[in-house]
Amino acid sequence: MEETLNQDLSGFPPSGTPKKGPHWFQENDLLRPPKIGEIIEGKVIGKERGAVFLDLGVRGTGIIYGKEFYEAKNILKDLPVGNSIFAKIVDLENDEGYVELSISSASKELSWEGLKHKKEKGELILVRILGANKGGLLAEISGIQGFLPVSQLSPVNYPKVEAGDTTKILRELQKFIGKEMEVKIFDLDQRTEKLILSEKAKETDKIRESLKNYKVGDVVEGEITGLTDFGAFIKLSSPAETAKGEDQGLEGLIHISELDWKLIEDPSEIVKVGEKVKAKIIDISNDKISLSLKALKKDPWEDVEKKYKKGDMVKGAVTKFNPFGAFVEISSKIQGLCHISEFGTSSQMEEKLKIGKKYNFQILEIRPEEHKMSLHFAEN
Repeated sequence: MEETLNQDLSGFPPSGTPKKGPHWFQENDLLRPPKIGEIIEGKVIGKERGAVFLDLGVRGTGIIYGKEFYEAKNILKDLPVGNSIFAKIVDLENDEGYVELSISSASKELSWEGLKHKKEKGELILVRILGANKGGLLAEISGIQGFLPVSQLSPVNYPKVEAGDTTKILRELQKFIGKEMEVKIFDLDQRTEKLILSEKAKETDKIRESLKNYKVGDVVEGEITGLTDFGAFIKLSSPAETAKGEDQGLEGLIHISELDWKLIEDPSEIVKVGEKVKAKIIDISNDKISLSLKALKKDPWEDVEKKYKKGDMVKGAVTKFNPFGAFVEISSKIQGLCHISEFGTSSQMEEKLKIGKKYNFQILEIRPEEHKMSLHFAEN
């Protein structure tokens, strides 16, 4: 805090801080009455025990005392008479006729102004990670606490934890405590004191440039770098950069629904970390690349109507329950849904059906283009 006060309040604001805005005193505002909350410059003209007096020019004499003095006493005691500082008006005229001022409040105001300026310019800021929780990392800029969400970490630092285990995610995030990271300001709100940081934002231009090497429909090769409960991360290298021996570090996501035609619970059923695979690009948007493994595999639903038709009796194994009913595997990679209405309630459904066990069903409807099959439970 003391370091921030020294930097922001002695003389003029730090380089790059805009000396403008609704709270700044301007030379052409001499005729405008001062306002509470305004930041104003004054010259130290006197010091007493527990008080410092500032010459505010045509605006009179200011005083820093009481609580405001003691909050900044370590700074004020070493501040020579004749030096100029910035302070925030907290009272236009006290009982003694002085303008009451606060430099601790001014410091915070100046810090927010500086942060807004950095965000507008898109500046890179080097921060030290001070803490971690399950949602992300904690850091501080100009005395203001900032939060770096997990979703705003770069692909390299994103915690690729299987099954989304929050305990493991926290353990991975704690490894960054004490380390420095380059970030940009993603969002801020002075009123709510919200400061959101982003590490991946610094790589936006690089990612956009790399994405120019790809288009939807391309088949690419990559290495699986991490697994989560929602899919697998794959690191790509464009042919041009590979030929140059360059590593762009571009990563894409294969959503769990795009790993295979069958329903899967765990991405590790299909791929392993370190495995090299081929995948098809199915979407490029918002500086993100989405891929599919199943798009390179034969669609098992293409010829399903040659084998099954409405009204057929089939035997299938129950693979999963959800709020809509039970998923039933009729053949390899072909699953149908037996709707909850066939049973009444979830508990009644789970009384009649058991995961892994086979039962008789009747096909009510087949929609190959939607990869859907509706089933009726036939009492065994």
